[in-house]
Amino acid sequence: MNASGDALEAARKALELFHDVSVDDDGALSFRHGDVPCAVQGMELAEGLTVLSLTVVVAWDLPGDVAVWVAERAGQGLFGTLGVIQSERGGTDVMLRYAFPADGLKPEPLSTLLMLVVSTASQVRGELLSRFS
Repeated sequence: MNASGDALEAARKALELFHDVSVDDDGALSFRHGDVPCAVQGMELAEGLTVLSLTVVVAWDLPGDVAVWVAERAGQGLFGTLGVIQSERGGTDVMLRYAFPADGLKPEPLSTLLMLVVSTASQVRGELLSRFS
């Protein structure tokens, strides 16, 4: 197994402490944190530098004026970057992305880090839905 595969295996073990995890054909992991779909990918940027990238779909098909709120809310978070994408149907999708070096992280501390990120995403989802839906 390569370094990114090792990191993904550690992430899978970490996530399985809390969630059902699927392993995609390309090795990426997918899971749901409540109503929030999440995916983890691994990549070796350079020898000795393996990065895990967590992408969370926070909300979808929201009105366009959500972008200002997301920009303001983005400055309040420590774990991840919030962004908006205009969907083909005319709504706005909100994503949270977080990438971090993963070499040598054991499942237990890795699970803490991943849960901090997805918990933030779930909190932001609740705020968005109460305000914009």
